[in-house]
Amino acid sequence: MENHFEAGIENLRQKLLLMASRAEMAVNESVQSLMQRNHDLAIKVRQDDNIIDQYEIEIDEMAIQLLTRAPLASNLRLVMVAMKISQNLERIGDEATKISKRSRDLTMEPPVKISLDLPKLAQLALTMVKDSLDAFVRRDSVSARAIIPRDKEVDALNKLIHQQLAQHMMENPDAIARCLNWIVAAKSLERIADHAKNIAEDVVYLCEAQDIRHSH
Repeated sequence: MENHFEAGIENLRQKLLLMASRAEMAVNESVQSLMQRNHDLAIKVRQDDNIIDQYEIEIDEMAIQLLTRAPLASNLRLVMVAMKISQNLERIGDEATKISKRSRDLTMEPPVKISLDLPKLAQLALTMVKDSLDAFVRRDSVSARAIIPRDKEVDALNKLIHQQLAQHMMENPDAIARCLNWIVAAKSLERIADHAKNIAEDVVYLCEAQDIRHSH
């Protein structure tokens, strides 16, 4: 019985990591489509989102089956955390879809003549996602706790990009609609970092049985 449960837990973990790699790829591709004005790639990201949604459904089903026979409290926490992580990954996929929608709209307009550090924002957010998932795999609450404050750097860069675009809109009223698309894309990257922070908090809960969501 115990071995069967452990095998189920391992399958759940593997499925979660497959979902995570899909979500990371969606974000990478959506940012790539935005920076390279690649219309086809933007469309692909939107079409692939249902794959991420399907993973969430499968993970929930696996988790519910495991919950009915979790022998220990720590096993129970692991299954619950896996479900919460999958929910955050699904939302990361949704944000990638939002970015790809803005990207698609922007490819139909002339480029905005402004230099924005959106790739750095994407890199900061995605590194947080990757590191929080690594902390989950290793059950490393020290690393998970160290990820949480990094959200502030993402917030600061998003704010800077917003200010640059607001200034550009004031000086170039004809570019307002296009700049708003960039603002929404940057905000989506900031939200992806928020979801990574949520995953890190869930890892702390998994390892320490302590809910730290509102304590920092």
